[in-house]
Amino acid sequence: MNFIAWTIIACEIGFWVVILAGLITRYVFNKKRLGLFFLALTPVIDLLLLVVTATDLYNGAVATQVHAIAAIYLGVSIAFGKSMIRWADERFLYYIKKQGTKPAKKTGYAHARHSVKGALQHVLALIIGGGFLFIMIYLIGDANKTEALSQMLKLWALIVGLDMVVSLSYFIWPRAEKVNRYR
Repeated sequence: MNFIAWTIIACEIGFWVVILAGLITRYVFNKKRLGLFFLALTPVIDLLLLVVTATDLYNGAVATQVHAIAAIYLGVSIAFGKSMIRWADERFLYYIKKQGTKPAKKTGYAHARHSVKGALQHVLALIIGGGFLFIMIYLIGDANKTEALSQMLKLWALIVGLDMVVSLSYFIWPRAEKVNRYR
């Protein structure tokens, strides 16, 4: 595994470590400002990944799928970051602090709307990460060196399209509420 792959893994771990540190600081130690500081470090981690990836390519590395994954990671992290933090925040409050209401599983049209919102966030992630991919492809200027980036961009666009189709299908076939047979 190369340096960029390890950097992506370290950034993903770092992302969740600073979120967990922020939540613990916020709710266990009641230090709201310090907790917010930790949560605000997530974009710094994204910036670090961008700098490392760009530096690697600038120094002559042939673009690989790992470089493309770095752009995908950045797009997803930026587009979904706030909602991922909110998701972790709700579960931390309920399951660890025993406060608030249990996060409910959405059904019916509420699930369909939630799914489409997620698919639109995925489109935003594609626009952001795809923008980074286009910039890398343009700056390198050699189709042979950037083929992995182009292929990943096509695959990601296909996945986003499928995500949107599946999300919209929930309006036609809404998720039914599960009935507990053992009540």
